[in-house]
Amino acid sequence: MMNIIQQLLYSDMGSSFNNAALLIFRILLSIELFRVHGLKKFRLENGEKEHVPNPLHLPEKLNGMMATLSDTVAPFLVIAGIGTRLVVLPVIGVTAVGYFVVHRKDSPEVRDVPYMYTLCYLLLLALGAGTYSIDHYLLQVFFH
Repeated sequence: MMNIIQQLLYSDMGSSFNNAALLIFRILLSIELFRVHGLKKFRLENGEKEHVPNPLHLPEKLNGMMATLSDTVAPFLVIAGIGTRLVVLPVIGVTAVGYFVVHRKDSPEVRDVPYMYTLCYLLLLALGAGTYSIDHYLLQVFFH
């Protein structure tokens, strides 16, 4: 079990420059996700909240919760680098469903947004948060 936790938390890009670049990437990507998609979850337009598509026909509350958490809470956890590899999973799920299901018949210009988010968060899944993250400090404190 401890080995799995270490594998989830460990991430080092090999140099301070690379780790700083990954930190900046995480921050800018997650701010944009929250700014563009997360804030819509709090706004009312014409007296109504944003309609969240449910192409997989999940229970409405579960579908809304997943979309809201992946657009509002997950970006802040990714910025801080807390459980990064786990936290990006719902974001990847929501954006991939957006690309492959919700926008599958739309123009490439519309499909581009969920495609790019999916790719970027897949990269974070593969790389982890780097050494400038809470994941890295937790690994140092509990496993060294």
